[in-house]
Amino acid sequence: MKIEEVKSTAKTQRIAAHSHVKGLGVDEKGVALQVAAGLVGQEPAREACGIVVELIKAKKMAGRAILLAGPPGTGKTALALAIAQELGSKVPFCPMVASEVYSSEVKKTAVLMENFRRAIGLRIKETKEVYEGEVTELTPCETESAMGGYGKTVSHVIIGLKTAKGNKQLKLDPTIYESIQKEKVEVGDVIYIEANTGSVKRQGRSDSFATEFDLEAEEYVPVPKGDVHKKKEIVQDVTLHDLDVANARPQGGQDIMSVMGQFMKQKKTEITDKLRKEINKVVNKYIDQGIAELVPGVLFIDEVHMLDLECFTYLHQALESTISPIVIFATNRGHCTIKGSDDIVSPHGMPLDLLDRIMIIRTSPYALEEMIQILKIRAQTEGIAIDEDSLQCLGDIGVKTTLRYAVQLLTPSYLLSKVNGRDVIHKEDVEEIRDLFHDAKTSARVLTTDKDKYLH
Repeated sequence: MKIEEVKSTAKTQRIAAHSHVKGLGVDEKGVALQVAAGLVGQEPAREACGIVVELIKAKKMAGRAILLAGPPGTGKTALALAIAQELGSKVPFCPMVASEVYSSEVKKTAVLMENFRRAIGLRIKETKEVYEGEVTELTPCETESAMGGYGKTVSHVIIGLKTAKGNKQLKLDPTIYESIQKEKVEVGDVIYIEANTGSVKRQGRSDSFATEFDLEAEEYVPVPKGDVHKKKEIVQDVTLHDLDVANARPQGGQDIMSVMGQFMKQKKTEITDKLRKEINKVVNKYIDQGIAELVPGVLFIDEVHMLDLECFTYLHQALESTISPIVIFATNRGHCTIKGSDDIVSPHGMPLDLLDRIMIIRTSPYALEEMIQILKIRAQTEGIAIDEDSLQCLGDIGVKTTLRYAVQLLTPSYLLSKVNGRDVIHKEDVEEIRDLFHDAKTSARVLTTDKDKYLH
C-alpha cells in the first residue's frame, strides 16, 4: 500500500507581479531602508511616498496629484501599491490603466468619474439600540387560528437572552419569529436583535459549547459582555460609486420582465451628473450632521500618457472638486505628443498646466546589486530555489535588457532545471532559456538584420 502525504486544503493564492510588496519599508523617522517590505533601492522615491502617506493620514492631501515618472521597470506600480498597503485595507485604492477610458459603451469622462468615485470612501456610523446575548430559551406561543379550522398561528414568541452581566426574557412579535427561523437560530446561539427594525443577526455559537463535538463546523463566539439591552455603534464602509450604482439601478417589480432583466447580462449604465450631485448633497448633509466621515482614497492611473486632451481637461475639473481622492499618475514617457492633439509636444505626454499642479516623484534605473536583490525576493515569493551564479547571470541579463525580462526568465528556468532532474536553477538553465526567449531589444535587432524576410 502506497502511503502519500495529505496535502493541505488551504487555498493557494495566485502570485502576481507585485505579490512581494508589503509596504514602503521606511522607518519611524521616514528614512527608507535599503531592503524592506519587498522593495529594494529607490530610497528618495520611497521617502517621498512616505511623506505622501503621512499627508493622506493627516487629511492634508485632498485634491492633489502625484506623478511617478521614470524608465520602464523602475518600480512605479510597486510604489503605488506600497502606498495602498501603508494606508491599510479600509482606505479605498482603485488602480486603472489610462487606456480603459476608451470604452464603446460609456463616455471617456464617465469612466474617469466612475473610477474617481470608486476611490472615495464614506464611513457611516450609526448608533442602534440592540438586544444581544446567548439564547437560553426560544418558545413560540400559539393560539387558535382566526380563520377557524384546526390550524394554529404563532401569536408571540418568548426568547431568553443571557450575557456575562445578566439575563432578560423578551416577548417578541411573530414577524420577528420568522426572522429567527430564517437565521436558523437555536438555543445556545449568540444573536442580536435591533430594537427599531426588529431584524435578527446570528453571530455564531456560544463558545461554552465549543467542546461538544470532535468535528466542528461552527464558528464559536464569546458570550457578550455588559447588559442584554444596550446601545451599539455600527460602522459601515461604502464608496461613492456604490451609492451611485445603488440609486441608478431601477428596483425591479414582481413581473417576469424585471426578473428576466436581473438574470440577463448587465450593460454598463451611465450614471448622470444630476444623480451624482443629488448623492453629493445627501453625503454632505450626513458629514455636517456627523453621521458620516469622508475617507479620500487613492486613484492610481498607470500609463497616463494614453489619456487625451479631453480627459486631461476633465481631470483638471475633477481635482478641483471638494470631494476628490488622491490621484497618482505613472508614466515612462519622455517628451512626446499629447494624445488627441496634432503637434503639442510636452514632457510625459501631459499638458503643462496640469503638470504644474502635480508633485513629481522620480524613479531611477536599478544597479546590478539591486537587481540581484529583487530577483532573490521574487524567487522566494514564487518558491524557486536558485544558486548564486544563476542570480548573478540573471542580474547581468537585467542590466543589458530590462528587469522585467530577467524576472520573467525565473519560472521557465526553474521548470527547465526540473526537467534536467535538479531542484535548484543552475547557470546553464538560465542561458538556455535566454536563447529560447528573446527580449525586446534582441527581437528588434533580428527585425533589422532580416528585414527583407518580414512583411512591411
